[in-house]
Amino acid sequence: MGIIVQKFGGSSVADTEKLYNVCKHIIKEYNRSQSVVVVVSAQGKTTDKLISEEKEITENPDLREHDCLVSVGEQITISKLAMCLKEKGYNAVSYTGWQLPIITDSVHCGARIKYIETEKIKKQLEAGNIVIVAGFQGINEIGDITTLGRGGSDTTAVALAASLKADRCDIYTDVDGVYSSDPRIIENVKKLDLVTYDEMLELASLGAKVLHNRCVEIGKNYEVPINVKSTFIDESEGTRVINNKDLESLYITGVAKDDNISRLTIIGLENKIGRTYKVFKLLSENKINVDTIVQSAGEHAVKDISFTVKTNETKKALKIINENLIELGAKEVICCDKLSKISIVGVGIVNNPGVAAKVFEALYENNINMHMISTSEIKISVLVNKKEANLALKAIHDKFY
Repeated sequence: MGIIVQKFGGSSVADTEKLYNVCKHIIKEYNRSQSVVVVVSAQGKTTDKLISEEKEITENPDLREHDCLVSVGEQITISKLAMCLKEKGYNAVSYTGWQLPIITDSVHCGARIKYIETEKIKKQLEAGNIVIVAGFQGINEIGDITTLGRGGSDTTAVALAASLKADRCDIYTDVDGVYSSDPRIIENVKKLDLVTYDEMLELASLGAKVLHNRCVEIGKNYEVPINVKSTFIDESEGTRVINNKDLESLYITGVAKDDNISRLTIIGLENKIGRTYKVFKLLSENKINVDTIVQSAGEHAVKDISFTVKTNETKKALKIINENLIELGAKEVICCDKLSKISIVGVGIVNNPGVAAKVFEALYENNINMHMISTSEIKISVLVNKKEANLALKAIHDKFY
């Protein structure tokens, strides 16, 4: 008897009526003689509400206490959903991340899973029970509650599927799969039946909000089949995320937008061997992720380096660099947070000449300036002014669809 992991997001479990709707999906799978493990997020805007209450106390909370607070939402959902299932005559048992436990590192607000103890889950499944697990949370090796960052329930679900060697992981959300772009912005989007792990990883990292990028990483590494489905459509076909080897060569899969971007530019950095290394070693030591990097030619005594970080890490990055300007041998650091990143993704990009030209043509035709460009074998990303981001997204999408 195979194991199926199902994950339901905050909008899918927002109230009691929706919890009972989720029960239908769970019971349908359970009645197919499957062992079912369910992962859930906090209901609706519960986490946002907790954070707003936290801000009434402090703008700079202790991160350990912050994780303890925001983990409460998922605990509420698991108990309510277990009650709903029992009311319908099905045995269900709920677990928090620390009851199993899900062991993580000690990076609060962005912890990574080390391993998951699955013995309790297996015993409950053998007894015929449906197991419900709180997403987004775990516990470190000294017993502190940790959280995995926004979107972390996806990561919990796929990590559980990998640990349990599940047949697949179904991610239920409020849209019927993965689309070629954001259907809230673009009218003529195409729903994708199949997406490779690599493409989904890029789309998730570049602003597509359907799946969390770390869950896709785990899915790829452990070959967990992932299905993205709609909670609100019966027999939703959704989108399957699979290996490259299962797909014929594709051209363009999708276009994504990320408004959560800031560009930092270090001015007048001494043009000496090791200066660039020192900059990014400093950022790495402080757990700041850097994306697009552009360095000037450095033909003179100084050079400039520009790079992007997530908006929520901007203040931290600026503070660290400003505190180390003299040691780095730089003049100043400036920030621009009025940019967005538009990215086109597809495994066929590397084998199709002219993709970049079409992207740049779309922007030129709409009088949109590019501030930075980065490329890989399966993506092309450009930074544009935030106020022109939706126009850029539509222009590029229209070029290929």
